[in-house]
Amino acid sequence: MQLFYIPGITPPQAVLPEEESAHCMKVLRLGRGDTVHVTDGEGRLYTAIIERPDPKHCVIEITSVEENYGKRPYSLTVAIAPTKNTDRYEWFLEKATETGIDRIIPIECRRSERRILKRDRGERIITSAMKQSLKAFRPVLAELTPLEEILHEPFEGIRMIAHCDTDFPRSFIGDVIRPGCDCMILIGPEGDFSPEEIRLAEQAGFVSVSLGESRLRTETAALATVTVTAFMNNTVHRA
Repeated sequence: MQLFYIPGITPPQAVLPEEESAHCMKVLRLGRGDTVHVTDGEGRLYTAIIERPDPKHCVIEITSVEENYGKRPYSLTVAIAPTKNTDRYEWFLEKATETGIDRIIPIECRRSERRILKRDRGERIITSAMKQSLKAFRPVLAELTPLEEILHEPFEGIRMIAHCDTDFPRSFIGDVIRPGCDCMILIGPEGDFSPEEIRLAEQAGFVSVSLGESRLRTETAALATVTVTAFMNNTVHRA
């Protein structure tokens, strides 16, 4: 199945964006009457027929829709301090989308190495990964946000902060996550969260967690939390 993305679809007809139209016509060489699958990124998977092939504005006719396609039994928010090396942060965006995540919040911490992001590029990476992994739910990418704001954001679910500071008692993340529960996980910068940040997070109700014995890079730690959460909910399957 080849998946296309059209935000805000209004059946019975829709027009593929120019880039999607070009891929449909010039790369896949589809034509009038061929079947395509489209998502709006909000959980709907549409089946459609190409009505008017055009490499810039391909018109499709919606024939059916499946609601909540691939919906997971939990939601996951990861708040991560962007890495100094942008490629590593963007790698996380791609792999987290493929594995299953609902919201990504880049956070600004005391020891942050990067405080400026190209959000448009991040959005494109997420869209591409969503289509490649055949998902109908597109993760939300938030603006760069100070850690303090996240600590006081209302959230109904399990809230965790992953860090390496052994001065604070930590539980293994697999012992904290419960199947079917919504989760928010904080991942710090290369230099980890400061003791004061950890203390403030715990005071705000976040549980300090460990990801195991290995010392992980920021983006690896973030993806590990996504993968562990997926496995705890039995939503990871071999392709």
